[in-house]
Amino acid sequence: MTQQHAQPHVEPLGGTRPPEQAPAPYESRSAWLGWVWFGGAMMVLLGIFNVIEGLVALFNDEYYLVGAAGTLVFDLTGWGWVHLIIGVLAVAAGIGLFTGAAWARVTAVVLATVNAVAQLTFLSAYPVWATLVIALDVVVIWAVVVHGGEARRSQR
Repeated sequence: MTQQHAQPHVEPLGGTRPPEQAPAPYESRSAWLGWVWFGGAMMVLLGIFNVIEGLVALFNDEYYLVGAAGTLVFDLTGWGWVHLIIGVLAVAAGIGLFTGAAWARVTAVVLATVNAVAQLTFLSAYPVWATLVIALDVVVIWAVVVHGGEARRSQR
């Protein structure tokens, strides 16, 4: 049976010990994280636009020019409520994306999808604006789905 003896601690010459390995002051982040923050900023901006669009439809039905086919499913007051609710939820999800929360990523993708469909049905009332918002929704979905994990990893 062998006995193990602890080696005595020997100070290096000069009496100083090397410093402990200190953690870096910040962890390097992926450049792709910017896309998630872009998605968050766009969700907040799109949410604010939707709130404004919803309030205008609620308080001034005659602001939007609707073609002969009209809007799908609801009248403008109904769409005003839809846009208002989507807008408030989108602002909350956009703010949540800045924290890297998983619920915010899922909510952002769902809301951007719902918003794109809502804008699609709103095309006859405001075609250029609805098309631009649909395009931004698609970019937000791409940014969050492809690079959403970067936000979670940067929060560790």
